[in-house]
Amino acid sequence: MAPPAYGDLGKSARDVFGKGFHFGLVKLDVKSKTSSGIELNSGGQSNVDSGKVSGNLEVKQKCSEHGLTLTSKWNTDNILNTSVDVQDKILSGLKLTLDSSYNPDTGNKNGKVKAELKTSAALVCLDTDINLGGPLVNTSAVVGHKGWLAGLQMAFDTSKSKLVKNNFSLGYSTGDFVLHSNVNDGAIFGASMYQKVNPNIETGVNLGWTASSSTTSFGVAVKYILDKNGSVRAKINNSSQIGLGYQQKLRDGLTITLSTLIDGKNFNQGGHKIGLALELET
Repeated sequence: MAPPAYGDLGKSARDVFGKGFHFGLVKLDVKSKTSSGIELNSGGQSNVDSGKVSGNLEVKQKCSEHGLTLTSKWNTDNILNTSVDVQDKILSGLKLTLDSSYNPDTGNKNGKVKAELKTSAALVCLDTDINLGGPLVNTSAVVGHKGWLAGLQMAFDTSKSKLVKNNFSLGYSTGDFVLHSNVNDGAIFGASMYQKVNPNIETGVNLGWTASSSTTSFGVAVKYILDKNGSVRAKINNSSQIGLGYQQKLRDGLTITLSTLIDGKNFNQGGHKIGLALELET
């Protein structure tokens, strides 16, 4: 099996901290699939504090016999995004993607070309935007051997002839136990640990340190599966911010998630946040 992409390194721990928490938001997500295999995803959210409402619509169609996937997206900022993927046709393990975006209100257009090559021992990605004035070139590579994972991510601004991103990562994964560490631009250091203690309990720990400000961050999170339809989540960080979440499958295709963020340092002053998410799938 190929190693994960650079952006997916440490994802297991991030999911324990991130999934199931929607602080300050009321969300609705609807997923459906037609008989012809077209996937339709739509969603909307309202920010409790600002009252801002946003929404999105996504249509995805796959043509397996030609290795093609066409995805079209629209959001309430009136931005249209279209991507075309071609996989395993030119070369086994090679995926080519053309992304484009267009804003009818402003006339702004943008595009990006991506290439991803997977082997059993490595995954290499390269992408560049379509900017004749000097594209930004992003590249990353992850190699794996007996559970060990090492990754490098860089970005080069051709208009300035300057390296604008230089990140390195090292980790170890056994599936139920994942260690991850990273250094971003030689100034931001991070580490995380994920462990699936048993089929019902998942835990995560993350650490961070920023050299420029000498600030440290620390957090612990846990997910506990109550039964096949329900789960609870909790997390806390060194700023005494406590996050709690409860997810319940009401029936097939209908799931509700409740969450809250409590500011432990200013408990009596208020300012705590709540969140509600509803997922429909047909």
